[in-house]
Amino acid sequence: MKVLLVYAHPEPRSLNGSLRDFAVKRLESAGHAVQVSDLYAMRWKAVVDADDSTGHDPDAPFNPSLASKQAYADGTQSEDIAREQEKLRWADAVILQFPLWWFSMPAILKGWIDRVYACGFAYGVGEHSDSRWGNRYGEGAMAGKRAMLVVTTGGWDSHYGPRGINGPIDDVLFPIQHGLLYYPGFDVLPPFVVYRTSRMDDARFSEVSDALGRRLDTLWQTTPIPFRPQNSGAYEIPSLTLRPDLAPGREGFGVHRE
Repeated sequence: MKVLLVYAHPEPRSLNGSLRDFAVKRLESAGHAVQVSDLYAMRWKAVVDADDSTGHDPDAPFNPSLASKQAYADGTQSEDIAREQEKLRWADAVILQFPLWWFSMPAILKGWIDRVYACGFAYGVGEHSDSRWGNRYGEGAMAGKRAMLVVTTGGWDSHYGPRGINGPIDDVLFPIQHGLLYYPGFDVLPPFVVYRTSRMDDARFSEVSDALGRRLDTLWQTTPIPFRPQNSGAYEIPSLTLRPDLAPGREGFGVHRE
């Protein structure tokens, strides 16, 4: 199988750097082909602007969505965007690895999503009608591929528990897992989260890497998070609201799991 690891940490000698190296070695030793997009090492440009299209008219107003759609269709995207899209096409599975900074991913990784997920490539695809609202949330360009987050955080696991002060980790990661991964069609696997990173010694690192290795070994057997597909009949269209007979009396992120 082919795995793309998109990595976002500025220090290669960090815990994240060690976990990245371990993951690549584990996957390759199992016979998988691996590509790594090390965003800081690549000096990835995080901001969306008119320079993302080589065909942009400098006298015309810049509309990010329309510009990305036109550039993708015309083949006038900047080379760095096109290269990362080709990696996504190549991959059978994608791993996003990052430290949890201020309840989200580092800006450089969000910028990778913003630029690589061009209109016509990752969104804005499929039929829009009275019965469908595009190919997304379970359908789309990434359908049939798997994705998983590898996340580190300084907080304790209890801080991200059901009654923890930071909110449940599944809620914190919902915009990434459901929005950035499930939206374009990935089958999203449960995340691998390393808590309390400031309390890491050799013994604990060995335990963490062993656990990560087991997750990587079962990357193609692990049951994905059972998010509800948009066009399966579970949502009323065009309001895209969950049918009242499903998860009655409940609301919030959890209702979007079957």
